[in-house]
Amino acid sequence: MEYKREFDLILLGPTGYTGRLCAEHIVKNFPTDLKWALAGRSFGKVEDVAKELKNLNPDRAEPEVLTVQLTRDELHSLAQKARVLLNCVGPYHLYSTPVVEACASNGTHYLDVTGETLWIKSIIEKYHETAKSNGAIIIPSVGLESAPADMLAWALVKRIREELSCDTKEITCAIDDLKSSGASGGTLATLLNIFDNLSVFDILRAADPFALAASSPPKSVPSEPFAEKVLGVRSVRDMGTLSTAPTAIADITIVHRSSTLMPEFYGRRFHFRQFLRVRNMFIGVAIHVAFVIGLLLLLLPPVRWFLKKIIFAPGSGPRMEDSVNDRVEYRAVATADQNTSNPKRAIGKLRFQGTMYVFAGLLLAEAGMTILENEEKVKKVSRCGLVTPATLGQEYIDRLEKVGCQIETQVFKH
Repeated sequence: MEYKREFDLILLGPTGYTGRLCAEHIVKNFPTDLKWALAGRSFGKVEDVAKELKNLNPDRAEPEVLTVQLTRDELHSLAQKARVLLNCVGPYHLYSTPVVEACASNGTHYLDVTGETLWIKSIIEKYHETAKSNGAIIIPSVGLESAPADMLAWALVKRIREELSCDTKEITCAIDDLKSSGASGGTLATLLNIFDNLSVFDILRAADPFALAASSPPKSVPSEPFAEKVLGVRSVRDMGTLSTAPTAIADITIVHRSSTLMPEFYGRRFHFRQFLRVRNMFIGVAIHVAFVIGLLLLLLPPVRWFLKKIIFAPGSGPRMEDSVNDRVEYRAVATADQNTSNPKRAIGKLRFQGTMYVFAGLLLAEAGMTILENEEKVKKVSRCGLVTPATLGQEYIDRLEKVGCQIETQVFKH
């Protein structure tokens, strides 16, 4: 569906913590002839952000400021103005379903930074076919959840296919190193809000590793030993001691959607696991138990009420001066799908030095620019619809490496 697009890119929600950092990245790094706009419900607040951005780069034109209420008519009008819409309005399950509907209906490419697995599942069911028929590329979870894990897995699969000419059977990924100054108010508020309407059954549905898969899961996925399920800790070759990662639920489902959207690339038997590296078994068990207890406590309304009183307010978060030493490193080992007792393996690393919200902002912004510069290729690879960061391919990785995200892969020589 074609309309004359007034803007290359519209950022919806620039007054939030991640939205503001995403806008700053655009101002500092993108071409000055980019036609873009900032959109939000309050003209005054969005205009204030635009003025602050002007101070970061006085030589470039200010983005246009658009006022939009989250109604169907206004969102459809907004979507028709943009080639790509970056959405930072959360909690996504409360506010962003009509944004996705507008983009899917109008052939507008859409990206966000949600980690809300059940919401993603709902928009896949509602709008995947609509977006596909209108040529819209809709990619949720282009932030910390789940672009780093998804792109590292894609890079490893690519390495195995190029050097070993075969599919990939398994990838085990771990957050190998993490220092963060804390979560933003928006992230914490979203988490608590999700649990306001979440049941134990919903948690189990979200925890299904193939909850977002585009086809049936492979039958060859091995089950975890009982002790590992209960204690949440295991020792993995070349990875060390691993425990439960809070991001695993979101990341695993996105990677499995990537693999089932592109089975000819990943392989029909591919599966993915993600953990957190720990120093020893005792710490691993403690983290797993704390995570499970934390989830159960969040189901209790009084606990959520208390936490809402003490967290950052939405739109705020850690100070930049407290985040100078923040960093994250993912490490993963991929096993080739070879008919041998000792199949070849590849190792990969993804590193970023800086605050996690700056990282989330640049992940989102660079994904948008990848689509703008490689639209037809991404359409061909992704086949459009509700897809994943991995469909952006090497061009996305190349852009990320230029702004400080290092990704390395190599096949083991032994």
